[in-house]
Amino acid sequence: MSETIVSLRNVTKRYVRGKQSVHVLEGLTLDIPKGDFVALMGPSGSGKTTLLNLIGGLDTPTSGEITVAGQRLDQLSSSGLSHWRANHVGFVFQFYNLMPMLSAQKNVELPLLLTKLSASQRKANALAALTLVGIADRAKHKPNELSGGQAQRVAIARALVADPTLLVCDEPTGDLDRKSADDVLNLLQVLNREHGKSIVMVTHDPKAAEFAGRQLHMDKGALLEAAGGPGAVAA
Repeated sequence: MSETIVSLRNVTKRYVRGKQSVHVLEGLTLDIPKGDFVALMGPSGSGKTTLLNLIGGLDTPTSGEITVAGQRLDQLSSSGLSHWRANHVGFVFQFYNLMPMLSAQKNVELPLLLTKLSASQRKANALAALTLVGIADRAKHKPNELSGGQAQRVAIARALVADPTLLVCDEPTGDLDRKSADDVLNLLQVLNREHGKSIVMVTHDPKAAEFAGRQLHMDKGALLEAAGGPGAVAA
């Protein structure tokens, strides 16, 4: 049986807006095996981004248990969650979030500033990550000198540089043309299949979801079904 990297048990999430309580997730239970590549799909407001944020430790549940990489996230303090995220999760967002005045290499080094690595070690690790995503030749370029696809590869290198347990991707191809999107998705597929990275990705794009091993469909805070793609793994 595969080791489970993400486990949710009866998770609820509610937000209070004025006098109204908004129910986003209701009693959600889910297991994701280590090494899986999962696409979370669903209409706007279905709860998929909220679920992604809970898995990545960016938010906490109203109730229920969340265990990721062996750690109960629902029991951690804010500072505990910050420390856990730094050690276990690489984030990839739709709009890259690169620092405009820094080179690609310096952007990738940013997560390593929280470590005890020397400057030369940080540089070496950043260049290794850029090489892994196929963009080492752009190491000295700033974000405005990169295409959208290249910028997203830099963002993925930054997410990978600290060797995270889990990659969490929120619409990683939402701002890219089809060819650039497919290039990025092929890269994520390689990271999953050849380097064993566990990936959870939110996407609205059915073509993007086809690159994942599994598709989980959400609506109104609940999981509707699981559809297998290439190399699907049952939870």
